[in-house]
Amino acid sequence: MAEVLLFVGVLVAMFVGYNIGGSTTGPAFGPAVGAGAVSKSTAAALMTGFFFLGAWTIGRRVVDTLGSDLVTSPGVFTLETSIGVLFFIGLALFVGNVFGVPASTSMTAVGAIAGLGVANGALDWAVMGGIVIWWIVAPVIGFWVSLVIGRYFYGRLDRLLAMDQTEGAVFQVDRSDGLLPTVSVREDASNREAIGVVSVVVIGCLMAFSSGTSNIANAIAPLVGSGELAMNPGILIGGLAVGIGAFTIARRTLETMGSDITDLPLTAAIVVATVSAALVVFLSFIGIPASFVVIATMSIVGLGWGRATRPIKVTDAVRGEAEETPPVSVHALAADGDGDPAPPIGEEDPSDIPTPGELFDPATTARVVLMQNVVPLISTVGAFLTFRYAPFF
Repeated sequence: MAEVLLFVGVLVAMFVGYNIGGSTTGPAFGPAVGAGAVSKSTAAALMTGFFFLGAWTIGRRVVDTLGSDLVTSPGVFTLETSIGVLFFIGLALFVGNVFGVPASTSMTAVGAIAGLGVANGALDWAVMGGIVIWWIVAPVIGFWVSLVIGRYFYGRLDRLLAMDQTEGAVFQVDRSDGLLPTVSVREDASNREAIGVVSVVVIGCLMAFSSGTSNIANAIAPLVGSGELAMNPGILIGGLAVGIGAFTIARRTLETMGSDITDLPLTAAIVVATVSAALVVFLSFIGIPASFVVIATMSIVGLGWGRATRPIKVTDAVRGEAEETPPVSVHALAADGDGDPAPPIGEEDPSDIPTPGELFDPATTARVVLMQNVVPLISTVGAFLTFRYAPFF
């Protein structure tokens, strides 16, 4: 019977890993895909490799701590309860992926474990409170940092990087000279554009690595904590499942993060990825499960909003002299890329704001924000009700 339960547990853990791949590939490589830096298949391959690298190196530490720090009694992780926790994590993430929204894996997993802890009176409220505070603060920081960059520095950054995008792939691969292919920059693409492409992909790889350090625990920590699954096989199983999710269901979240919310030029993609990656690394450094999916989303929104508000001076807005706040534009992020000096704040021509059909998509943004809060709630409430009232637990 125990062998059957373990087999079921491994299948559920792989289901969780599958959905982790689907929900975290978008935030890591959505900006790169949206900017045309890499294809979806290349993004999936990079996500798989760097996620596994992060999981195999630092991730095992998070696996060891997730089942002990958040609950006061690690004994609550039996084989049966571990399967239940993994089931609710996977179910909630699957709901987010079905709607094409990259839900926070860390929030979903912590929510399910918290539901188990509350149901058994074993939740460490101090640890939980610290995690929740940072979940609120970090996206706000990401939004405002990106807004300030978009409003005051984006034009200068865009001219400095000079990355006017050309059609097609920046790099071309030549396989005619033997077994080893040679990679070169396409003739009509600039070296600075190539540097920009490499930069945004490297940052995506860093985010994938960071995801592996924290999110592998969300898939296998309950089983490893119960003593039923060894660490190394667990990481191999979880990494394989994440790769499957990255190559399949992640295509929808890549579209959401890369094009449906906003049409990111390469400079904007680098800004969003840099801000998000920096916050994720900081949160991981202080031991907080990083909700980088929310941070990345709010960074995109903040950058677009900052670019769209350039026609209005802060003093005019405070005095009420501005007729109205300009709409947030997806193509406002691409402004100032023609080499001309950016107009001073408040003197930018409002007619440069695109038509309503080109505006920042509020419906997609609302769907993303709503689902990113609903998905963790599903896992938390479902786990609590099950572990509190189900007789077989």
